[in-house]
Amino acid sequence: MTKNEATAPAGSGRRGFLGRLGGASGVALAATGLTLDSLLAAPQAEAASPVEVPGDRIAQAHALRVQAADRMAAVPLPNHANNGDEVNVPHFAGNYTKALPHDQLGHVEPAAYQQLLDALASQQNAEFEAIPLGPGKRLLTNPQAGLSFDSKGLDPQQFSQPPAPAFASAETAGEMVELYWMAVLRDVNFLHYGLHPLALAAVADLNRLSDFRGPRQNGLVTPRTLFRDDLPGSLNGPYVSQFMWLDTPYGAETISRRMRSLLPSSDHLTSFDQWLAVQNGLVPGSDQFDPVRRYIRNGRDLAQWVHVDVLFQAYFNACLILGTPPAGGGIGCPVNPGNPYLGSQTQAGFGTWGGPFFKTILCEVATRALKAVWYQKWFVHRRLRPEAFGGRVHLHKKGLYPYPLHQDVLRAGVLPLLHRRNGSYLLPQAFPEGSPTHPAYGAGHGTVAGACVTLLKALFDESFVIPQPVVPDPSGTTLLPWSGPALTVGAELNKLASNVATGRNIAGVHWRSDARESLRLGEAVAIELLRDTLAMCHEDMSQGVSFTGFDGATITVTPG
Repeated sequence: MTKNEATAPAGSGRRGFLGRLGGASGVALAATGLTLDSLLAAPQAEAASPVEVPGDRIAQAHALRVQAADRMAAVPLPNHANNGDEVNVPHFAGNYTKALPHDQLGHVEPAAYQQLLDALASQQNAEFEAIPLGPGKRLLTNPQAGLSFDSKGLDPQQFSQPPAPAFASAETAGEMVELYWMAVLRDVNFLHYGLHPLALAAVADLNRLSDFRGPRQNGLVTPRTLFRDDLPGSLNGPYVSQFMWLDTPYGAETISRRMRSLLPSSDHLTSFDQWLAVQNGLVPGSDQFDPVRRYIRNGRDLAQWVHVDVLFQAYFNACLILGTPPAGGGIGCPVNPGNPYLGSQTQAGFGTWGGPFFKTILCEVATRALKAVWYQKWFVHRRLRPEAFGGRVHLHKKGLYPYPLHQDVLRAGVLPLLHRRNGSYLLPQAFPEGSPTHPAYGAGHGTVAGACVTLLKALFDESFVIPQPVVPDPSGTTLLPWSGPALTVGAELNKLASNVATGRNIAGVHWRSDARESLRLGEAVAIELLRDTLAMCHEDMSQGVSFTGFDGATITVTPG
């Protein structure tokens, strides 16, 4: 007995395998005129031939990585600056403090906030573990993400955002008035903004502000511009992007876009006791779900969609809709004119510049976008959430603490309406837990939206007109044909980014400037990822890829 025979399992090897063929298998062999012995006697396969790999392959790979690192290192770190609220507003009341311990007015315990600052300054794991939490023991969301490094594009700390509007500014006051009206109008169908009396009251109140930076028509906020963003094409057509309504082809499956939404008037944090409990990390409320699944038709639906979405979900859905031919349930959008395989007579993209490449790069850019914005959140700006600002307005209006608030918010017409409804001046929240446990500025959803939509415009032909656009009926249970001006892919992708970013505002957890500046931060992250990706491609990408940026200018990304 050889060593191999002694150690091999019983019946292993070719003879053992063929010996186990019996019954019908044996009959099949006999029918062919073959026997087990003749099969076992067949010559073994020749040894595999070695594949010739160019001797400089590793050197080329090394050189490309070094060149990418050199490109990154050549970009200086920006001068990160915040709005000064941490110094200028007493009790750190102009900054993010949620989930830390607070006093009865909702002011953070100074020693706890100082420990947060110490951890951010030292960047030591032990110091992060020593940050005191409030009674609810809700965890702070990932402060160390902004300290991570990346292997493509720029380092997360090489991106920057301008200072957020200051606590006492007219711009912050204008943003807060808009947020109050967003909360009031959560249950009003987007299609009814032109006639609904509350929407018209919101338009009038926003037009009285001294510094409101939402889009306008002929210098005025109108029902058509209400709660929208001024991105190229995003004011065209219905409020909601087609990519939020069209059914999504998912391989052999089709996903209906009817969603699980919430019952009307299911707002949270409208009493001071609830508000204070949530600042201390408690969650006293719960969701109240609508038993009927519906297409997005109002602010409450949109807020709930962005409450539980997978962060790149909207853009993955859009990618599937764009890239799947009509026979498969998509719209068959052509690829970007800069795709290297567009004119090829012999090749099609796949692992590069084809379907799998499109999907994976969307996921890839999302994590890079989060690292960049998380540095801004925790290490630069630490902006308070709108729910906390609502607490400051409430205490000021009740005469319990004099905050340096701009008169535009204190005199807003929406405040008496809210007080009649809820007995407070707090900002009603769509989520029982209110905002997440990380600072407001920049916005994670907004940055990922900006990054992913930028990539989709670089991958697909943004001039393609969406065939057979739709709109839900008033109940949100059926899709109907929509007729009007042509809706292009680029415009609807911009609208998609706006819907996701602004949906977080409608929920009460972000500011307009969070969304605006974070879309642009995400765009910058995507451009740098594209630059390195093009440099690593074997295809001829010397002409680069072009698309329209969020400011309306043409952007052309070339390798290196």
